[in-house]
Amino acid sequence: MGPVLLRDATDDDRDLLLDLLLEAYNWTGEPRFTLEWLRSDPHTARYLGGWRRPDDVGLVAVDDTGAALGAVWARPLPATEPGYGYVADDVPELTMAVLPGARGQGVGSALLGGLVDRLGGLGYRALSLSVEDGNTAARALYERHGFVVVGRNGGSDTMLRSL
Repeated sequence: MGPVLLRDATDDDRDLLLDLLLEAYNWTGEPRFTLEWLRSDPHTARYLGGWRRPDDVGLVAVDDTGAALGAVWARPLPATEPGYGYVADDVPELTMAVLPGARGQGVGSALLGGLVDRLGGLGYRALSLSVEDGNTAARALYERHGFVVVGRNGGSDTMLRSL
């Protein structure tokens, strides 16, 4: 694979982000969830409803042909409609997925680094996420990028990174 390029996620990327959200939910490689289920899940609306809102920030990783390799996006969520990794109303929660064929090649690191830089430049104080028990590859990536466990939600840890 050639260099990983990052571009802003646009209004036209909603279907791509939905597909990648499904990929993130099915991180085990087994089809635990379907696109139909995802479309009916209230958390999907929290993470992608009305994409792209003024406070939404997203990046898409592409190869040198422009083909998507993965994406990361974040939005602040209110306490009245929290995500799985909710920390505070002023702390955006990230969602990220890398396509299976691009994993282990620096795509996730490039996406996380780009998002951290972007959100820090926008004045956010921190960034949160949720990672399921057993998702050791993602957890290791998040820890390498400075995320620490700050809470628990069901079978997942809530992690936070100061910006």
